[in-house]
Amino acid sequence: MAAPGKNMRVNADRLWDSLMDMATIGPGVAGGNNRQTLTDADAEGRSLFQRWCEAAGMTLAVDKMGTMFFTRPGTDPDALPVYIGSHLDTQPTGGKFDGVLGVLSGLEVVRSMNDLGIKTKHPIVVTNWTNEEGARFAPPMLASGVFAGALTLDYAYSRKDPGGKTFGDELKRIGWVGDEEVGARKMHAYFEYHIEQGPILEIENKQIGVVTHCQGFWWLEFTLTGREAHTGSTPMAHRVNAGLAMSRIIEMVQAVAMDNQPGAVGGVGQVFFTPNSRNVLPGKVVFTVDIRSPDKAKLDGMRARIEAEAPKICEALGVGCSIEAVGHYAPVAFDPKLVATVRKAAEDLGYSHMDIVSGAGHDACWAAKVAPTTMIFCPCVGGLSHNEAEEISKDWASAGADVLLHAVIETAGIVE
Repeated sequence: MAAPGKNMRVNADRLWDSLMDMATIGPGVAGGNNRQTLTDADAEGRSLFQRWCEAAGMTLAVDKMGTMFFTRPGTDPDALPVYIGSHLDTQPTGGKFDGVLGVLSGLEVVRSMNDLGIKTKHPIVVTNWTNEEGARFAPPMLASGVFAGALTLDYAYSRKDPGGKTFGDELKRIGWVGDEEVGARKMHAYFEYHIEQGPILEIENKQIGVVTHCQGFWWLEFTLTGREAHTGSTPMAHRVNAGLAMSRIIEMVQAVAMDNQPGAVGGVGQVFFTPNSRNVLPGKVVFTVDIRSPDKAKLDGMRARIEAEAPKICEALGVGCSIEAVGHYAPVAFDPKLVATVRKAAEDLGYSHMDIVSGAGHDACWAAKVAPTTMIFCPCVGGLSHNEAEEISKDWASAGADVLLHAVIETAGIVE
């Protein structure tokens, strides 16, 4: 088997046009996207992706979590496939590139291989995982978590969105319940291409991030119980203020993260007040603490300290406190051989690059539990993501897709 030619490139214009076409589905209010999982917009995006993949000669299979697998055959029917994957779902106020870049770059890899008449020993499978974001149904990376055996199908189907609708019912409603058993597939290798979602590559003026590790995380959902009371007529000394307890817990989380520098982060991005009225102290506050680190001991130590200190804060204010872990995965080290393959592809193509640790979670983190896995990053402007202002350049997008093309062909085995 020959090595891929160093002059091979994807079609940058075609990749960019695909990104822009997908971005018209589920538009946001400020230039980004709101294509949350299992919505009508998600179904529309899936159908467009299906048309594109089938036009490129791939065949579709769908598992019981609604994950889409498109296969380009290899020359060896017994060879395990090389997978390229990410997600098409977005945050409620998401950007046009988070996840989508990886899925459509996988399609572009196949399109470019078709253009160049390239055959590989191993099949290529382009994957759209269901519910990576976890914005509507927690936890994130839900379908890949079931695929890896870390979560059960029944657990996933029972997840509820803020309106009380279950994952299983909504998957059925949009018509994307497949018949393939989740996790039945075997992988030769898994690649995921993604925007960095942080500022490091742009600051360092690097075109390619060679991802060596991914941070682990804990999502801790707090339910604080106070007493609803009028904000104007209730004396300060007679309040049971769940909102105040929440604010002190958030300050404590900040202190815990700062005490564990470097290599640790923590914060709160979602809060629900009940009754959420301007002049009523909340009777209940529900919020989620997100803590992350690539160091397992540090990550678990942060969780232990937060869970020990939060009840003391609440007790001092007379507020009830319960804590539930609603999302978790351990830190991940990606496959050294695949990492080296990505690094060599960047070098062969003449792209500036650096090793980097992913601060965000990705489906690759679960895929790494069942197959050799790695990731490729491209920069994003200002490191901004999970925001409608998320932006990358066409050149950044195509550079990473070029590296993906070469790494995938090298791993799948080009056939003369």
